[in-house]
Amino acid sequence: MPISIMRFNFVLPGIDPTTLSGMYQAALDMAAVADANGFMAVSLEEHHGVDDGWSPAPLTNAGLILGRTKNVRVMVQALLVPLNDPLRVAEQVAVLDLASNGRINVVAGLGYRPEDYADAGLDWTGRGALMDECLDAIIGAWSGEEFTYRGRKLRVTPIPKTPASGILFVGGSGKPAARRAARLGLPFLPAAHLPELEAFYNEQCAEHGTNGFIIMPSEKTSLTLIAEDPDKAWAELGKHLLHEASRYQSWQTADIHSAVSSHAGTVEELRAEGIYRIFSPDEAIAWCKAEGDWATMVLHPLCGGVPVERGWDTVNLYVDKVLPALG
Repeated sequence: MPISIMRFNFVLPGIDPTTLSGMYQAALDMAAVADANGFMAVSLEEHHGVDDGWSPAPLTNAGLILGRTKNVRVMVQALLVPLNDPLRVAEQVAVLDLASNGRINVVAGLGYRPEDYADAGLDWTGRGALMDECLDAIIGAWSGEEFTYRGRKLRVTPIPKTPASGILFVGGSGKPAARRAARLGLPFLPAAHLPELEAFYNEQCAEHGTNGFIIMPSEKTSLTLIAEDPDKAWAELGKHLLHEASRYQSWQTADIHSAVSSHAGTVEELRAEGIYRIFSPDEAIAWCKAEGDWATMVLHPLCGGVPVERGWDTVNLYVDKVLPALG
């Protein structure tokens, strides 16, 4: 069976409130289907002030999804920790961990949009130091003991049932992120396939006397829809996939890497790249079999504002035709 993941970021060009409300509600129903069919995780993201509504409240979404499910994990990747009050993050994530019986994971990310920091009244150039301060505060809060934050002695309750290293990852695409994770004894999730960082992270763990692990994204990460007729689906839905791909690419810089990085300027180019793809059920089955035991299928049913009914096509075809064929 493939490792199945469902991704949501609630992008909707034009941000029509009625349509967006339907997307949020559909995501809860889709997550419930994922939960009932053995998906490993539901993935969420955080951005702010984007003109297509891109996922500003992932912890709220995580709570809603965890409340509708029993087994599937929810991964916020990434939570832009420096933009949040770390004490409130510690409290909220602790409650989510307790209420879900340990099904929440959070990847702490710096983000890559200076606009996010400007909107929050924060200095983009000081984001690294702010991240260190925030992570120290979260781990201090979860110790259950009194700790110091900005000169104040504090004790935060409740604490999670899961150890910090089982909840919190550090994300990033450079050595400072790997060093930060190693210093704190936290697992490291690179933002892209960057094998050179693995050795550096392990060296840093040894230097700091910590035990951690790294989850390296595959060399090629793909986001998938399922349709009976992929050609027809590309003609209808390609514009939505291209919107997300183009927006992601506009945020990339020379020193920032993403597992999802497209250079397509047209729907035809996007399809040829294979980063965003639309499989028929038979194609999805064949791909999973070819990939073997570690096949990872990331479904993105509402990608770029895909209409809810077309998003359900992806979910239903995968559950009704693809998974049964894979045993």
